[in-house]
Amino acid sequence: QVWAIYVVLAGNLSEEQVLKQACPSCDATQLCNCSSMGLDFIPPGLTGKITTLNLAYNKIKHIRSQDLQQAVNLRTLLLQSNKISSIDEESFHSLGKLELLNLSNNSLAHLSPAWFGHLFSLQHLHLRGNSYRDLGEIPPFSSLRNLSSLHLGNPWFSTIKQGNFEGIELLDELWVDSGNLSQYEPGSLKSIKKINHMIINLRNTNVFAAIVRDLLHSVTWLEVREIKLEIEEKSLVQNSTLPFRIRKLTFKDAWFTDKYISRILVLLKQITSLQELEAIDCVLEGKGAWNTEEIASSGQSFVETVSIINIIIPHFHLFFDLEGLESQLKNLKRLTIVSSRVFMVPCNIAKHFSSLVYVDFHDNLLVNNRLDETVCEDAWPSLQTLNLSQNSLKSLKQTTNSVSRLPTLINLDISQNKFGEIPDVCD
Repeated sequence: QVWAIYVVLAGNLSEEQVLKQACPSCDATQLCNCSSMGLDFIPPGLTGKITTLNLAYNKIKHIRSQDLQQAVNLRTLLLQSNKISSIDEESFHSLGKLELLNLSNNSLAHLSPAWFGHLFSLQHLHLRGNSYRDLGEIPPFSSLRNLSSLHLGNPWFSTIKQGNFEGIELLDELWVDSGNLSQYEPGSLKSIKKINHMIINLRNTNVFAAIVRDLLHSVTWLEVREIKLEIEEKSLVQNSTLPFRIRKLTFKDAWFTDKYISRILVLLKQITSLQELEAIDCVLEGKGAWNTEEIASSGQSFVETVSIINIIIPHFHLFFDLEGLESQLKNLKRLTIVSSRVFMVPCNIAKHFSSLVYVDFHDNLLVNNRLDETVCEDAWPSLQTLNLSQNSLKSLKQTTNSVSRLPTLINLDISQNKFGEIPDVCD
């Protein structure tokens, strides 16, 4: 018996020494930072005192069922950017207190529901950047009742089927990296009752409308990335019943044509709950030759906030103004056009922004003569906040003469322009 006890103690001591050598930070602390240490295994000796284990950026290929068996109090487990291609089904069974699991950027060719079956406290699950093509036949996340954020998908991810998200009802964030998604079964995302923010990378326009229809009643903010939008004749709402939940739609790294702009502006009016439109780092091929008659005849837009950040218009010097869209401008309350080479807004257009209270034109090409046209008499009658920073304004006097025409202005930013001397006394 004494010999047996000695062998056990010696074995434990050996494991602790291995752990200290592999991860010096694990010594007498709840945080084990073993990242970027060239490890090709999960070190032995992990105990119940550890709450955070960082094994990211190593060379681990396989997770065994006994590797994490004693780490019963883990709250955070970071395994991203390894070479993990296989995980024993019982590897995470003792981690009932785990709240964050990051397995992104590994080599997992499939997802096993058994991995997640005992993770009752899990709130954040990151699975992007592996090599699985679908989510399998059995719903992988059905036991994760406390899940708040889910990141999944990769360049090979091609299929979403009904039942894939069974068991998930509420999510704060869902990110689906599906640039090559070619098969989407309508109704697949409907099982999730509420999603505050959904990000989806899409290049296939055919599945865009089907996904939007499934998300009308669940998503508050939909962010679509990398899509090359083409003409979509089908309605985005079809036979969907009111009320809709979606409030904000963002396009990021997207590609538009003039024809599509005309069509999408008409289609989006059918989403009566939509209040905010945003375009970030997008390309617009065209010169603003939109079908203004179709847009105007399709009714009033419900959108109150428009943000355009770093839009690239290759032929911007040929770009039309917004003539013909005056009827669409009346309800706008907040307008942001940043880093987009704006050099003026014609006076006759500016006068139709009757409800606008906030304008941000920072980092553009406004000069004083063009500002005089942009802020002409009776333009922007309700404006309270105006940001003109990082433009090419040179004369403080001309700038103040222009903005003094705004009767309701409260906040003005004209910093980082090209003003010369600032007078001692200002009128």
